[in-house]
Amino acid sequence: MHFTDFFSAHWAILWSSFAISLVMGAVVNKTNFCTMGAVSDWVNMGDTGRLRAWLLAATTAMLGVVILEALGVFELQSSLPPYRANMYDAAASTYQFPWGRFVLGGFMFGVGMTLASGCGNKTLIRIGGGNIKSIFVFIVIGIIAYYMVDPYKQLEAGTWYQNYFDPWLKHLAVNLSSGQSDLGSLVRGGEGMSVISLRLIIGLIMGAGLLFFIFRSADYRSNFDNILSGLVIGAAVVAAWYVTTKTMINSDGTNVSLVSFYVDQWDLVMSSDAVKPQNGSTNLLPTSFTFISPIGQVYGYVMSGLSKSFLTFGVMSVFGVLVGSLLWSLISSGFRIEWFASFKDFVMHMIGAVLMGFGGVLGLGCTVGQAITGVSTLALGSLLTFFFIVVGSAVTMKVQLWILMRE
Repeated sequence: MHFTDFFSAHWAILWSSFAISLVMGAVVNKTNFCTMGAVSDWVNMGDTGRLRAWLLAATTAMLGVVILEALGVFELQSSLPPYRANMYDAAASTYQFPWGRFVLGGFMFGVGMTLASGCGNKTLIRIGGGNIKSIFVFIVIGIIAYYMVDPYKQLEAGTWYQNYFDPWLKHLAVNLSSGQSDLGSLVRGGEGMSVISLRLIIGLIMGAGLLFFIFRSADYRSNFDNILSGLVIGAAVVAAWYVTTKTMINSDGTNVSLVSFYVDQWDLVMSSDAVKPQNGSTNLLPTSFTFISPIGQVYGYVMSGLSKSFLTFGVMSVFGVLVGSLLWSLISSGFRIEWFASFKDFVMHMIGAVLMGFGGVLGLGCTVGQAITGVSTLALGSLLTFFFIVVGSAVTMKVQLWILMRE
């Protein structure tokens, strides 16, 4: 999609985000797609239906990305979050893989989503369905994510992550000789087959294996909702990658990305009274669906007085999921006001929200942001975070069951 001016291109991305996420919100509500529920069904009842739907979403997204990258449609080496980017240590001339933040963040998020009755995406779905408890969870996540990330570069004292987590987490990083941050670059190592070709081969092999596992279950094959949710959510992730990479500005006969225009040309060609996006050098990078940091962006957007310069893909995606869920709740007569059952219920939800806020930022994403969107890039950190989200959630459920049995 090519546009002649920045604002037309930017609004195209924003409204595309809203439209795609609206569909996602409606489908997730209709099908009861829930990653916490998927782990619960598996751990407590041995039912893998929703777990297979989760895997189908990740597989659909992964196959879409590796195929489109192989065809030259887009490439995702630079993205928000930086899935394939390792930290470069100039002093040691090495790249660092920060495995500690993925393990800790994933585990914290898994525990948190279990205590708070759902992940970031599910929190938005529940709000759209009338759940007031989830509004409190949303607010807590938003505040923590905002101060952990500082998405608009407003904090003079630095982020909570920089001040309280990075000083010790960086010591857990593993040095790599090159930026081997995804399966393709890791397998390639030095010379030989191109990274994109290797990503395609690895993605096709993994995809074939996962699809065989997913659809070998007769019960799953007969469940329309589980298949629909997996396909739609995976396709939505690919669609978002496509929109944010292929929306271009025609500048003097050359098509440039929004982030390139923002960095290289804004001050040269834009008038001084033009509404300049806040921290556009980061927020205009190619992106897809994730929900913890964007909830933090919503907090910043509200605190700005709803300034247009604070509108991002993430902010619009949060609003889109909320509206989509609300519409389906009204259409299906499923809208129900729900409040905390007890003070203990309130405390558990608040603890869960805190853990999701910190964990989602540390792990660079949530059950959608890492376990579907991140996995679509074959990023090592995404696979590690995915695993520990499941571990954290499963362990918490086992502990909850043990406590319940004792009571």
